[in-house]
Amino acid sequence: MIEKINDGVYALHDPTGLHVGHFKWIQGQWKFKAVGYGPSGQLIPGGGPLTDRHNTSLAQLDEALIRATFFEKE
Repeated sequence: MIEKINDGVYALHDPTGLHVGHFKWIQGQWKFKAVGYGPSGQLIPGGGPLTDRHNTSLAQLDEALIRATFFEKE
């Protein structure tokens, strides 16, 4: 579900494997940055299925918490 890109960035994929955003380490906390993709595959920052979660802050990256917070309806 979360995949390390580097020490300050982790990619988030939904349960089906779709890339839906990144967690970025910003000012001492993890901030979620939602992404979506347009009809021709273009990246849409702040878009996608988790637009309503864009800029959510977390103190730590805990997969169980992320699953409950971001995919509770699934």
